[in-house]
Amino acid sequence: MTTVSERAAYVLAPNPGVMTLDGTNTYVLRERDGARSVVVDPGPLDEHHLARVLELAGDVALVLVTHHHADHTEAVPRFAELTGAPTRAVSPEHCVGAEPLADGEVLDVDGLTIQVLHTPGHTADSACFLLPAEDVLLSGDTILGRGTTIVAHPDGRLGPYLDSLRAVQELVVTGHVERILPAHGPVIDDPATVVDFYLTHREERLEQVRQAVAAGAVTPQDVVERVYADVDRALWPAAERSVAAQLEHLRQS
Repeated sequence: MTTVSERAAYVLAPNPGVMTLDGTNTYVLRERDGARSVVVDPGPLDEHHLARVLELAGDVALVLVTHHHADHTEAVPRFAELTGAPTRAVSPEHCVGAEPLADGEVLDVDGLTIQVLHTPGHTADSACFLLPAEDVLLSGDTILGRGTTIVAHPDGRLGPYLDSLRAVQELVVTGHVERILPAHGPVIDDPATVVDFYLTHREERLEQVRQAVAAGAVTPQDVVERVYADVDRALWPAAERSVAAQLEHLRQS
């Protein structure tokens, strides 16, 4: 268990990997002296992990999901059985006993305020959660604690992802976000630098894809072989999905 603020801590799931970094951070949120907690992204179906989360969380009032990928949601049905708590997500199929989340919705659990931000791009159902009391944003996979995320085409799309990053950037610029708690990797204490890097990186990659297409690349694989030549080949399948999203974005521009 790692405590990151007065209202937030996380349990690291035992699912490290190329795409998950150190593993999935399952967050437990609770208002100071609050009786009940909110759990974000129960993670993989691992009984030991869920037991550790429950030990930290105690009485769970609500479970939130940042997006539908299995490293965040595989344990949702089992965790609902263990806690009896409703689960809410943007996607109805990952809700249990509750309605889907709505963009801008404000949740209150025993005085803990959480604002829902629909941030499509990585996936269509990606969401971030703002804790206004601490100017903290739980970013899911929209922003990672290390490296950059993928735009998981065809579900993910680059245009909406860039819009989502700009929305987060606006929150940072206006002082509403001073720290970012990602679903993978360490806490981000300098969100302005990281969000700027994410936007710059995306624009640079998009230009590289334009140049690859101009040089004769046709398929996502063609582009990856040119643009991602210096990237670990284990990441190439994910890169192809991001390139597919970039090619679609260029066709629609």
